[in-house]
Amino acid sequence: MAIDHVIDLDCVPKQALTSAGLLARIKSRNRADAIIKLYRDHNDNRPPSEMGFEMVRRTPDGNEETQIVMVNDLLNEAAPLEALSTHCVGCPANRTGESFGCYGFVGYPISRAAELWLLKQLPGPDDPLILLLLRQTLIDYVFRSQEIARMRQSPGTIFETSERFARRIEDVQISTDQVFEMLFLPNLIQPAHGVLLMLFFGAIPRDMDAESLMKLTQPANNGNVSRDAPFLMQSDPEDDESIMALKGFFEALHVAYRLNVSVSLDV
Repeated sequence: MAIDHVIDLDCVPKQALTSAGLLARIKSRNRADAIIKLYRDHNDNRPPSEMGFEMVRRTPDGNEETQIVMVNDLLNEAAPLEALSTHCVGCPANRTGESFGCYGFVGYPISRAAELWLLKQLPGPDDPLILLLLRQTLIDYVFRSQEIARMRQSPGTIFETSERFARRIEDVQISTDQVFEMLFLPNLIQPAHGVLLMLFFGAIPRDMDAESLMKLTQPANNGNVSRDAPFLMQSDPEDDESIMALKGFFEALHVAYRLNVSVSLDV
């Protein structure tokens, strides 16, 4: 289980499968590869047609259901990817340099360290404009905290810990539950939303005046808009798997912003 994301640049694979269809097939391929590896690591050499596993899926009403999934079915579903992968070479949305590099994921459970890392990236007194913008967002946005609370009921499933962490920003407090919802519960992140998230979490430079900040959120067809803001989040040997994946997510937002396209999410 994971938070899957894809940069919605129009391309031949997406035209053939749709963004949602491409995402579903990549997930099927990745699940099949992971299960085959698990079998092989345990010296089980049976063919994929004889491999199966139980998958727990969260239903819209918040309950969970268990399904038996056969690896061969996943491989059949992912089969169209092979012929379409040639179109990924040189694609500007291919941030990883691999086939379907417009796709990425943040795996569950999200680590405690990653939740704390996200809080640390938020602006402080040295970034007054971004701090003011974040504060206003927290006041205006209606957060559905009960949905995140349900996700925390089983530590080790979606979140590593059931603990909630928070940071006070002037007279407003922001929690890791609010951070998670802000980042991942929208089904679609448009460029204007994506650039705000990058500013809030320090993925691009925040030392700008009000005019420059306004220009960042304007449509790309406005001649005064520059989309060349450098991406600041670099890999660190101290990063755990969750933090590395989160940096990949912010990189996807950065690529999408420069291309003026959205990022689709499947949580």
